[in-house]
Amino acid sequence: QVQLVESGGGLVQPGGSLRLSCAASGRGFSINAMGWYRQAPGKQRELVAIITRGGSTNYADSVKGRFTISRDNAKNTVFLQMNSLKSEDTAVYFCNAMALETMRGRQFEVWGQGTLVTVSA
Repeated sequence: QVQLVESGGGLVQPGGSLRLSCAASGRGFSINAMGWYRQAPGKQRELVAIITRGGSTNYADSVKGRFTISRDNAKNTVFLQMNSLKSEDTAVYFCNAMALETMRGRQFEVWGQGTLVTVSA
């Protein structure tokens, strides 16, 4: 079984920065794509950024130029550096990973518990 543990959320003023981290733990698996999603109050969950194992990235238009996703494959960890934060970035941020069970070759999706990011003066 694979677990994702997020950290780094909190309260920040508009224009400020935060860095989110998400580490995958467990045995007998490898991690393919990893990503960050967010869900604001009253809204649907949306993709923020995604990164493949090879390092290719994709971002939501709303965060391009402000957020950067990166990963450490050796540690099964993904990061989200968020700069120039705006009030509309306020949301619960969820880590997501596509894991591959090594023995059976079965791919499955894993979600973290979410971390709250609040952008407010």
